[in-house]
Amino acid sequence: MGASIVRSPALAGLADTVLQPGFKGTTLPDWVRKRLATGLGGLALYSRNLVTSSQISDLTAAIRAENPEVVIALDEEGGDVTRLEAFTGSSRPGNLALGASGDPALTRAVAEGIGHDLAAAGISLNYAPVVDIDAEDNPVVGTRAFGADPELVARHTTAWVTGLQSAGVAACAKHFPGHGATSVDSHDALPVVRLSREELAATALLPYHAAIAAGVRAVMTGHLLVPAYDAAEPATTSRRLMVELLREELGFDGLIVTDGIEMPAVSAAYGLGGAAVRALAAGADAVCVGGENATPGVVGLLRNAIMTAVADGTLPEERLAEAAARVRALAHWAATHTPAAAASGAAGRYPESAPRNAALLAARRALRVTVRERPTGDGPPHVVELDSPVNLAVDRATPWGLVTPLTRLFPGTTGARLAEPEPEDLAKAVAAAEDRLLVLVVRTAYRHTWVTAAVDAALAHRPGSVVVELGTPGPERPGAVHIATHGATNPCCEAAATAIAHLIRT
Repeated sequence: MGASIVRSPALAGLADTVLQPGFKGTTLPDWVRKRLATGLGGLALYSRNLVTSSQISDLTAAIRAENPEVVIALDEEGGDVTRLEAFTGSSRPGNLALGASGDPALTRAVAEGIGHDLAAAGISLNYAPVVDIDAEDNPVVGTRAFGADPELVARHTTAWVTGLQSAGVAACAKHFPGHGATSVDSHDALPVVRLSREELAATALLPYHAAIAAGVRAVMTGHLLVPAYDAAEPATTSRRLMVELLREELGFDGLIVTDGIEMPAVSAAYGLGGAAVRALAAGADAVCVGGENATPGVVGLLRNAIMTAVADGTLPEERLAEAAARVRALAHWAATHTPAAAASGAAGRYPESAPRNAALLAARRALRVTVRERPTGDGPPHVVELDSPVNLAVDRATPWGLVTPLTRLFPGTTGARLAEPEPEDLAKAVAAAEDRLLVLVVRTAYRHTWVTAAVDAALAHRPGSVVVELGTPGPERPGAVHIATHGATNPCCEAAATAIAHLIRT
């Protein structure tokens, strides 16, 4: 009887429905086309799939031609983690800048603009917003968080979810129950959240209460061990966290989707198939397969693992059917909540109902400028950018820096970008400024001792310089002026360049 169950077309359809794999390339591969025709319920797109807005729309149209009910997901957080604008830099400030701006109305406007762009591109589910609470030793959250204050994060969570979903794109709050209070990146290993239940309730869970109250359609699990609730299983594979906490205590009835099931935090212990089965059995409804592991063989392995688990009783078929029903419910919601302007392909950075300058206004309000003395130097600035590593969520192809916006304001601006330079290379780059203003640009300097050492060495020679922090602010370095942007996106860099121009001209 078990073999006949494994071959059941109905069971295969349920297994296909709960998968959300990615794929490589900017056109639809034949293997994905075939999977869609047999019931694949979701796809996750990344920057590797996107080139232009028209190409994105063509790709999503080709996907829906094979399966009109498919959920097409993208993790467009805005800010430093962008997919739609991975090769040009985001035209919006990220969460940390939005939180620093202090205005949830601007956050809603920015998220609504993202939603309209996504809807016009044919996206139905956005793996965003990040609602983790930033902590000083966290290596993966940083500028992706609205901030370190749980109540501030909750307010902006409400605004972001409301804005995005008003455009007919489902929001997905992540990474449940909160990746902030960790010191390990779940892309690399399994982090442990060592907070008590009371501490979690007062911090990490507040944004989830806000997101659920705002009607968020999806929640993404974090690959996190949370001993206060389950000392044995990560959240992604823990019924105590997925069902007892998220469903029953917090009252969430939408789609639960896993973070990338290929991430070592869960796959190292259980394997891809084992992690997917455990997640579904624990209460997850959809399995995200990102990274470079989304191949026809891997997707087939996952489907077969799910079907086999039903056959041997590891995964009740009723649980799988419930998960598939939630995937279909989200697809139906997206299909019936897409505004007419987006459905017709009319894309715009912001709809008429939102302030068109919301992105730049938020970036300007997020700026923190400390002037200790007038900076020294004449003529167009010389920029030295210290290129420190970013976490795996940030696309390395995404441009950043101040040379371009400063050149627009001061033709003749020059620059150098250095990664862990030798002392003589740093000295050469600093000396190239000659008598001009030296601008030192860093990203989350406090996490990298070589960056802080390089800044201090440069300032020892040029104390009248400007230091610009494009990442998560830490202790301010000495120097004439310190500017914190709370993000490296285009509007954040433009706001910093404008501030420097004001300093030079006054």
